Amino acid sequence: MPIPIYAPPKARHYDVVIVGGAAVGSSVAYWLGLEAQGRLSVLVVERDSTYEFSSTALSTSAIRQQYSNPINVKISQFGIEVIRGFKERMAPYFPGEAAPDLGFKEHGYLYCTSPEGVDAARERVEMQQSHGAHTVWLEPDALLKQFPWLNVEDLGGGSWGSQAEGWFDSMGLLMGFRRGARAMGVEYIDNRVTALDVAGGKVTSVTLETGEVVSCGTLVNAAGPRAQQVAAMAGLSIPVAPFKRYSFVFSSATPIPGRMPNVIDLSGTFVRPEGPLFLTGNTPGDDGPADYDDFGPRHEEFEDAIWPALYHRIPCFDALKVQSAWTGHYEMNTLDHNGIVGFHPEVTNFMFANGFSGHGLQQSPATGRGVMELIVHGGFRTLDLTPFAYERVPANRPFLEEAVI
Repeated sequence: MPIPIYAPPKARHYDVVIVGGAAVGSSVAYWLGLEAQGRLSVLVVERDSTYEFSSTALSTSAIRQQYSNPINVKISQFGIEVIRGFKERMAPYFPGEAAPDLGFKEHGYLYCTSPEGVDAARERVEMQQSHGAHTVWLEPDALLKQFPWLNVEDLGGGSWGSQAEGWFDSMGLLMGFRRGARAMGVEYIDNRVTALDVAGGKVTSVTLETGEVVSCGTLVNAAGPRAQQVAAMAGLSIPVAPFKRYSFVFSSATPIPGRMPNVIDLSGTFVRPEGPLFLTGNTPGDDGPADYDDFGPRHEEFEDAIWPALYHRIPCFDALKVQSAWTGHYEMNTLDHNGIVGFHPEVTNFMFANGFSGHGLQQSPATGRGVMELIVHGGFRTLDLTPFAYERVPANRPFLEEAVI
């Protein structure tokens, strides 16, 4: 059955206004369009539709099931389902064109584990397996046999996502969601929100940089690293701030034989193949909140911290040359490194979809669907995302995620 195509609404009132149109915001818009089928007017306000400095565009575009919380495992499993079937899902919105193929490189993740961390790591593997993940535990000898280029002398073993983990085209996912949302009647505008009017415990209207005032039924905060700026406009606060992450693409004089996963070293440094090159990054030495517009590089991070870690873990990385580098922002939730998803209890139409701490892209399919369910149905109907509710923030009750890169 063909999906109906609706003309975008032109009213000054919208049932839902979404602040931020990158992966999370556009996923919310897509699922709202799909479920409501024209019964809701939806506006997405995006400050820069080139997405040049968005966390989506500047991410390392990966997805994994190796988390310490079962709900995060399930969120990723749904994300993988969407990624694998994305071309078919998007086909109705690309008539006469090729729908985006996200180029999913299903090479897996390999988490290196210290001897002291073996018991906890094995427990996580068992939990992940119990929820249908394909994670396997490898002792050092098995690691070396599987990955003969790996230094295992200081390892107690490693957990390997043998399938349903890898990396993909982040902008393809974003643009597919955006294209689908617009085809189903969601309106996108290039603008900035400068103020929110709150009365009677609700956001009543949004003021844009152009001076236009738009009234709304529900306000969704999907502003990524700028989430606290939007929350503050409603007199609210969340522990979310931009944290800089430096990514480096390098060449190696010595190639890595075989199928290389995304290797997560004990130091926190990661490395994976990108065609004939490699992509790497880490938790930088200058980690901490950054200015919203600070995307300045720190080239010495590679020489001082990343390369020594790479060479120790993969000795054939003895002759490397950086080919390119960029800086992106994590929308870090400093409380517990997990997303904040749900309505505020006092400003009752203010919806959070924030603070994913580096895994927002991979969690965007499930987050968008969950936000839609709260708005349309008043509760979750698929995955129960209640542990991510805002109420844990003022209660200082962390819902901790230990497996954060």
